[in-house]
Amino acid sequence: MQLSVRTSRHSYFIVVEEGALDRLGAELRRARPEAGRSVALVTDSHVGPLHAARAEAALRAADFAVTTQTVPAGENSKSLEQAGALCEAFAAAGLDRHSTIVALGGGVIGDLAGFAAAIYHRGLAVVQVPTTIVAQVDSAIGGKTGVNLAAGKNLVGAFHPPVLVLTDPALLATLPRRAWCEGFAEVIKHGVIADRAMVEELAAAEPRDLTALVSRNAAIKARIVQADEFERGERMHLNFGHTVGHAIEAAAGYGGLLHGEAVALGSVVAARLSVRNAALPAEDEALLHAALRRFELPLRLEGAAAEVGDDALLELLRRDKKFKDGRIRFVLTRRLGSAFVSEDVTEDDIRAALAAVR
Repeated sequence: MQLSVRTSRHSYFIVVEEGALDRLGAELRRARPEAGRSVALVTDSHVGPLHAARAEAALRAADFAVTTQTVPAGENSKSLEQAGALCEAFAAAGLDRHSTIVALGGGVIGDLAGFAAAIYHRGLAVVQVPTTIVAQVDSAIGGKTGVNLAAGKNLVGAFHPPVLVLTDPALLATLPRRAWCEGFAEVIKHGVIADRAMVEELAAAEPRDLTALVSRNAAIKARIVQADEFERGERMHLNFGHTVGHAIEAAAGYGGLLHGEAVALGSVVAARLSVRNAALPAEDEALLHAALRRFELPLRLEGAAAEVGDDALLELLRRDKKFKDGRIRFVLTRRLGSAFVSEDVTEDDIRAALAAVR
């Protein structure tokens, strides 16, 4: 499958095909004929040993000169310090304004490398090569990049659309079970806001055709971000489950919960708020829970995360980018398959809904 995404800066293709990694260099030449020879491949300590050699070979076959930068795997690498270290490495490698950054990894690498590309030389072209379900269906598409602060997730970042998203579903075969499951929090989210049938299918069984599933989700994400590039309207629907999810992720300590696990918990809270504030039918809430359970995603706070009090979570919510004039813009659903943004959710509503994950 190939999708075209139009942005205010340029248009780019999303290519979804098994074996696509071996065409990385050729696809980059097609997407960016004017590209210089120098490419920085950014990956992490988990993905690099699995896939970096193939990516390097594919780039060199198209006459690119490649340097590889490997960062420690995990959410802690999404930091200003690591972004600065990458920029120093780019300078040491002699990258210039015609160079290209290739992000080979999951959401952390996509966000981190994309942000470094956005700020180095005031913006280098970036290619996203996602290797996790989270990244293939969601984070690699749309151009949102960023790093975390102690105060909250993704508080420093930039809109920096890629010149190409090269998605190879065959790479998902190397995912550990926990990383595989966490990605379905984002797939289920897309179902909640745009495709009820997908939630029903996922509640019933794990998918057999990953290429079809990734393509289906990429099409949802691409349509939304093309219609609302800078998150002023419909794109906010993609934050379903993320408002409280990000707060839980930060409060638990980055790396304590995987991103998708925190989003699953946030989705449970958002569903309870939707029942309370938007008349979501109880059977729809139960269907969401069933889909999350199918992929072993948490429905309750456990371990260290359970020790985090409501006051601490609300304090983190107040720092969220979706907070406006003291009120939180919260994504709710009246019926699975649709979503809307409410500015009527109060702190008391959130406290009551947090009981759903306690």
